[in-house]
Amino acid sequence: MDTVTKPKRGTPAPSSRSYPDLHDHVRALDQAGLLITVTRAINKDTEMHPLVRWQFRGGIEEKDRKAFLFTNVVDSKGRKYDIPVLVGGLAANREIYRIGIGCPFEEIDERWVRATQAPIPPRIVDNAPCHQVVITGKALDKPGNGLDGIPLPISTPGWDIAPYATLSQYITRDPDTGVQNMGNYRGQVKSRRRLGMNPSLELRPGIYNHWERLRARGIKKLPTAVVLGAPPCITFASVQKLPETLDEIHVAGALVGSPINVVKAKTVDLLVPAEAEIVIEGLIDTEYLEPEAPFGESHGHVNLQEFNAYMDVTCITRRRDAILTSIISQVTPSESSLIKRIGMEPLFLNHLRNVLGIKGIKRVSMHEPLTNIRKVIALIVERDMPTTEIWRALYGAAVLHRAAGKYVIAVNEDIDPENADAILWAMSYRANPNLDFHILPHRDQGHGPRSKRNGGQDASVLIDATLKEDFPPISLPKREYMERAKVIWDELGLPKLKPEAPWFGYSLGEWSAELDEAAERATRGDYLQSGEQLKRRRRKDVRMNTEVRNVKERRSR
Repeated sequence: MDTVTKPKRGTPAPSSRSYPDLHDHVRALDQAGLLITVTRAINKDTEMHPLVRWQFRGGIEEKDRKAFLFTNVVDSKGRKYDIPVLVGGLAANREIYRIGIGCPFEEIDERWVRATQAPIPPRIVDNAPCHQVVITGKALDKPGNGLDGIPLPISTPGWDIAPYATLSQYITRDPDTGVQNMGNYRGQVKSRRRLGMNPSLELRPGIYNHWERLRARGIKKLPTAVVLGAPPCITFASVQKLPETLDEIHVAGALVGSPINVVKAKTVDLLVPAEAEIVIEGLIDTEYLEPEAPFGESHGHVNLQEFNAYMDVTCITRRRDAILTSIISQVTPSESSLIKRIGMEPLFLNHLRNVLGIKGIKRVSMHEPLTNIRKVIALIVERDMPTTEIWRALYGAAVLHRAAGKYVIAVNEDIDPENADAILWAMSYRANPNLDFHILPHRDQGHGPRSKRNGGQDASVLIDATLKEDFPPISLPKREYMERAKVIWDELGLPKLKPEAPWFGYSLGEWSAELDEAAERATRGDYLQSGEQLKRRRRKDVRMNTEVRNVKERRSR
């Protein structure tokens, strides 16, 4: 049946809960003085992300960053949206994250370790806020009823060729075990009923394994639900890289100490968070892939086009008073890097202390500015820790994640791991490269521009980091958009900016006129034209994440 269902006010709420949903969280941020509500019209395609970006590139200390709630959202076509957008609302700073998880900051590390060791199964409910509005079938084709009715921003105007879902939790089910996986992946808007999906294979995504298993069996559709906005604990769990045997919704429950309410999706056999703001249901094609991107990535460069999956939308459900969450990613520090870092550091520490049994480890600190937390890891150790144990810790940290630990540095407690100058000081005067440095070869390049040097293999500790080939652009909005956003920033009377280089994106050589034109179309609101062009280039003879530049073009089917 093709329907738009909007239940009357007073729809019964799901079973009681002891954790905050996103609306509770926004109210708590407001009460704590951590929310900036912007009521003037803001163009989601050209102004929204550049405006919030300034608090990450304008010399503002982390503690002074805020969440932004945009209540008057428009696009480059002049369309006005009835869904407000929250940016920076999950982890613009540590206090915002702490409020979302609901405990003193000193307890967060323990909560993360406990959550992965003792997950709590969810509670299935019949009535849910996320089903207050239900749009299915051909009703999705009506202007404003499909993906075009969701105010997804352009994250990196000037480079991105469409709006993307950035804080988007894709839920799929393991066809063998039945365990659901929930991971945060980007989704390019390609039409009213077609959403891209890039799983970033180097980060070991569960959704890709589900996709591959169905593809191998000749099953052409992978049922999927995409959550846009959820109780903070769910978002926190979704961005961590957890074992596939763990359902992230179970981990989210353990983070807050109670079952998460879930409800059966309308058109796919999956359980979704009952208090989700917006849920997009659909089927991911396992036979064909199509070009996806460019998109400004968290490794600090624009991710160029690759062949990736796409989802045909079968249903969109939402709360009547839905709030869309969008995350600031790209060049770090960012909301994306902080939300991962706060949960990832205790998991690294637990691995070294309790899994490997290494004594003397005091703290694990992942360097955030520009490097995106995974590349540089500092281990703070006791001064009398045996040398053999220090090296065991260094190896342990380097191999826990496939894409983490390009530089792993052990320092004593007098070195501040947050201060890169202090780290360099310790390396300069407390280490002899002939004795204290070791190169661990045959490492994965991880998340970042893919160099063809050395057969695509990387190494840990010693790598020449100079630019030796053309790279994609720096993934910040182009200069004109940042300058326009600065004017708005000043009009709003926000704190004085201290621009930090780089504060706008620029090309490093690998950027075509075709992509430049597509990015420009996106800023004018004409991104669906690009979606149609990409559709015509659909093909099934390539693997997911295959870079478009490496594939000879031919006519599509």
